[in-house]
Amino acid sequence: MAQADQPRAPQCDYPQPFALQFRGSKLARCLLARFGWSVHFAGFPALQGLVAVYPHTSNWDFVVMILAKWAMGVPARFWGKDALFRIPLFGAWLRWLGGVPVQRTSARGVVGQAVDLFARSKRRNEYFWLGLAPEGTRRKIPGWRSGFYRTALQAQIPLGLARLDYRRREVTLLDFIALSGNEAQDMARIAAVYQGVQGRWPENAAPIQLLAADVPRSETIVK
Repeated sequence: MAQADQPRAPQCDYPQPFALQFRGSKLARCLLARFGWSVHFAGFPALQGLVAVYPHTSNWDFVVMILAKWAMGVPARFWGKDALFRIPLFGAWLRWLGGVPVQRTSARGVVGQAVDLFARSKRRNEYFWLGLAPEGTRRKIPGWRSGFYRTALQAQIPLGLARLDYRRREVTLLDFIALSGNEAQDMARIAAVYQGVQGRWPENAAPIQLLAADVPRSETIVK
């Protein structure tokens, strides 16, 4: 058995079993299974959190992740450019799927808007999980945009790491970490979780490192 195929113990900084359990859709699981996909998920460790999805190399990622979201049964949200939500019918459809519009020109910035959403959810003791692709694009770029990191760190919420693996045809969300603020250490842990994962177009997957000069924009799996 190849090293990459050996069972891997999830990295988790939170006690198990997880507090939040969900009943997923059998139909979604059957649809994924029809195309050879499986989903591995054991719940969420807290009422609020952020999930990073990697790698993002194809338009099909969105389809697979929406089906996986339904299969898991999680009412997770995702960031999307506010302009998309102003398109008649399409914007309503995105909201129905769980889309959250973000204004990239806002004085608070995308991270500030997200941190505010999490703070409000905490005050109200409400459930709120947000999913995003740190690469922010299907094209090859030299690293990950830092919005996901700054949001999870400032909001003090769990960071879930979703593996979108086309080689194994698996969506796995079992790893949840608490960021320390030490970027090098945190990114090394994240890279270890994604070791061996392969996107639909592997050559387009970004290296797992924060971009040195980040450009504020929305990181989203809607492209």
